[in-house]
Amino acid sequence: MEQSLNCAAYSREIREIAFLTEENQDHAVATPGMSNALNILKEVFGYPAFRGQQAEVIEHIARGGDCLVLMPTGGGKSLCYQIPALLRDGVAIVVSPLIALMQNQVAALHELGVRAAVLNSSLSQQAAAEVEQKLLAGDYDLLYVAPERLLTARFLNLIARTPIALFAIDEAHCVSQWGHDFRPEYIQLSVLHERFPEVPRIALTATADMDTRKEIIERLGLDEARLFVSSFDRPNIRYQIIDKANSRAQLLSFLRTEHSGDAGIVYCLSRKKVEETAAWLTAQGLRALPYHAGMDMQERSQNQERFLREEGIVMVATIAFGMGIDKPDVRFVAHLDLPKSIEGYYQETGRAGRDGQAANAWMVYGLGDVIQQRRMIEESEAQLKFKQVAARKLEAMLSLCETTTCRRLRMLSYFGETTDDMAACGNCDVCLNPPQVWDATVEVQKALSCVYRAGQNFGTGHLIDILRGNLTERVKEWHHDRLTTFGIGKELPEKTWRAVFRQIIALGLLSADSESHGALHLTEASRSVLKGQQTVQLRLQTQAGHAFEKRPSSDLMLLDATERYLWEQLRAWRAKMAKEHGVPAYVIFHDATLRELARQCPKTQDELRQVSGIGARKLDKYGGYLIEILRSCESGLRQ
Repeated sequence: MEQSLNCAAYSREIREIAFLTEENQDHAVATPGMSNALNILKEVFGYPAFRGQQAEVIEHIARGGDCLVLMPTGGGKSLCYQIPALLRDGVAIVVSPLIALMQNQVAALHELGVRAAVLNSSLSQQAAAEVEQKLLAGDYDLLYVAPERLLTARFLNLIARTPIALFAIDEAHCVSQWGHDFRPEYIQLSVLHERFPEVPRIALTATADMDTRKEIIERLGLDEARLFVSSFDRPNIRYQIIDKANSRAQLLSFLRTEHSGDAGIVYCLSRKKVEETAAWLTAQGLRALPYHAGMDMQERSQNQERFLREEGIVMVATIAFGMGIDKPDVRFVAHLDLPKSIEGYYQETGRAGRDGQAANAWMVYGLGDVIQQRRMIEESEAQLKFKQVAARKLEAMLSLCETTTCRRLRMLSYFGETTDDMAACGNCDVCLNPPQVWDATVEVQKALSCVYRAGQNFGTGHLIDILRGNLTERVKEWHHDRLTTFGIGKELPEKTWRAVFRQIIALGLLSADSESHGALHLTEASRSVLKGQQTVQLRLQTQAGHAFEKRPSSDLMLLDATERYLWEQLRAWRAKMAKEHGVPAYVIFHDATLRELARQCPKTQDELRQVSGIGARKLDKYGGYLIEILRSCESGLRQ
């Protein structure tokens, strides 16, 4: 190939023409031109144009400015520091919390011809020493490092001896002590600004409410930084939350009805539930693997690698799994237990549909989830302030579950994204199957009265027996058949009463006592309802397992027979290349690139160059193979 790309030489050439001379720096800001950034985007990464705020962010950091970038998963955050790393002189130091994430990103950069490396505990002493020597020799454009390694005196002294292009702090929400992914080392990253005040910093995250943004800015010393906030909306994800009945059966129905053969993640609250659910799904014929922090590290790593490299794997996991997982074709994320916060829910569901194709966020939710989460907060050894923050976050999550309006709008509002012209999304279960609302004031008064008459010492099951007039042994033992509330709710079935109790607990009219096995107590808020001063509107119980019309999981459904054949051949070749190179298949080419190849069927190098996702390095490396495959397939089809 005549225009084969030597990325090291290419990046040096870009820098030479991008920066002004020192003599001119008093009169103008030294900055690489955005035309050069666009050239890198096209030649190295193979994309024709920037998306959203990418160009603004790249220009700002390339000029030497600090910034905090909030961009949804799949929105292209990595390019916001990778391209400035190629534009600016020196090496970009990327702080990342997970070894697997670092390794995957570096593998993808190597495929593009970018000089990148990792420095973390997975390396041997000899391998780490080699990376350090190459760093000092100026052989890298990007170096990924864990925060624990970065904060050592040895590493800080090491990077003080080499030019630094920028610091990128990925997954910046890990700095928040209120967050679901808190990493104490992140709090100390303000040392970067103290030790290297002239080096620009970019902090990036996909998840941060207003309080978390303030904490990131304060903890990292980004007071003068520019804030870039993209829309948190992920329109390709369909959100569905249903009443929990038999969660395993509901999950299996969801997977078989809407996601047969698809890759996805199932989140559970406990390690035991992870293992039991994975084993059960395997027994049902699905390719399911467990993942949690209590597993042997080697087995955990092997399961993660299989999920990344193989197709159709269902990973059953605790929240220990997922941060930074950039597998693009995760078609669903399912929750069998209630997340602690909207941030956690958004972060976890955001791992679906990174490729922009249709994906599902599905959750079963019941009364037990509400009681369990509240009990966990009350029983924690955290300070009162932490408990109060956790309780507020849980309240917001419960409101999302119980909302009778568009779930997407509720989430966007939580993240501060509201405008007068925002309309319902039409792609969540509330929009697609609007819940019916009923005036449950009388029923709620009956439930609250029953709690009071029973001495505020019993849980939901016993209270429902009293309301329904069930003469159980326990009811007789406590003489609760003599209460005035005995039998006053017999007209409602048990499942309806359970929905009533779940919703009034979520509304804060009742609280569960963690020391009395879930005994319910009246709250101050219940007083006005009992006095008839406040009405209560509740949702009718949703149809458990309500199935929506199955959407095409991708544009594959739009391919004709010939294009589908080409697609399958390209996938087979990609799998072979991925195995040879020891990387996940999507590192070679994303599905979107293969679909475009199948549709366009390019026959020359110049035509290949027009396909999104094929940069100069990949064109040089794989162009001949692709043309040969497409030509031979077309020839075979004609015969």
